[in-house]
Amino acid sequence: MVKDLEIIRRGTVEIISPEELKEKLKRRKPLRVKFGADPTAPDIHLGHTVVLQKLKQFQDLGHQIVFIIGDFTARIGDPSERTEARKLVTSQQIKENARTYQEQVFKILDMWKTDVVFNSKWFNKMTLSDVLELSSHSTVAQMLARADFKERFNREIDISILEFIYPLLQAYDSIQVKADVEIGGTDQKFNLLMGRQLQRDFTQEPQVIITMPLLEGTDGVRKMSKSYGNYVGINEPPGEMFGKIMSISDQLMVRYYELLTEENLDQVKKMHPRQAKAKLAKEIVQRYYSETEAKRAEKEFEKVFVKKEFPGKIKEIKISQKKIWVVDLLVKAGLATSKNEAKRLISQGSVKINQREIKNYDTDLPMDKEYIVQVGRRKFRRIAQSS
Repeated sequence: MVKDLEIIRRGTVEIISPEELKEKLKRRKPLRVKFGADPTAPDIHLGHTVVLQKLKQFQDLGHQIVFIIGDFTARIGDPSERTEARKLVTSQQIKENARTYQEQVFKILDMWKTDVVFNSKWFNKMTLSDVLELSSHSTVAQMLARADFKERFNREIDISILEFIYPLLQAYDSIQVKADVEIGGTDQKFNLLMGRQLQRDFTQEPQVIITMPLLEGTDGVRKMSKSYGNYVGINEPPGEMFGKIMSISDQLMVRYYELLTEENLDQVKKMHPRQAKAKLAKEIVQRYYSETEAKRAEKEFEKVFVKKEFPGKIKEIKISQKKIWVVDLLVKAGLATSKNEAKRLISQGSVKINQREIKNYDTDLPMDKEYIVQVGRRKFRRIAQSS
């Protein structure tokens, strides 16, 4: 049991409470360890894997993981550390995103030691009376004591009743699955504590809470989040994953080593930053794909970003016109979502055609030859006239 505790403690921020965890482990009975994720975007990202790796450790110690896909709670969106209300996600988006979650999570967890549960299973059956009864287990004062809600209230930023209900819904998940332990990021502490409170109210033994550190996103400022667009999805193409990791700062690289690998940080700090970053990128790509894919991604990165050559494979777009406005071209090629974005990219100097920067968005391209269009560092298209 002492060795198990050492493994569980490693890398954690807080355990509430260590004494309760020891007591649960003493029973020599597999614990039900809960983790939930709302499918608000298609990818599970590296930020999630900080927690998923801890879940894998529990599995290796013989415990049962309960992975909750919050297909119901995703309709509201977790308000944790939000400075404004989340945009609601459509049922169709949630359904499509949830479909990818199971295959992604099993890149880390053992399928046979994991219960995958959708929380719509119980929430779709709740009546208005059930919701009112559940709401009676918390108060407005308790919710406003929460730091992010308090800040928004003081700044007179709207807080919806739905957002108040969210922590109760996450807590109710713990009752439904009879969680012994719940793991989450430090931003989830309020929701996790609500689970303990609600389990007591429903005469269940309260779950032990384990909080894990948050992984900063590729911007190095905010936590990695699908909503902020600063994430590295574990289902992204190997080259995209490799390139994103290579783009992070040297300081953030050390943080990624700390939270995502078992590498000796003292040894990492002795390496040249670029060499260390490439080693990290290869390790991450290999973990979710293969050694072959990791080597291929590194080779492609060297070709494009070091030798300034074109990628080996470039998506080709056929144009039927004899000439085309460069702004229309960027939109048709999927390199810009709108004409305004295309103009902005050109004005910023982010667009190159045949390796020459385009600064004038009034440019027309005659379609008498092929073009390689590049936007930013990683987006390429081959443009040719259709026959």
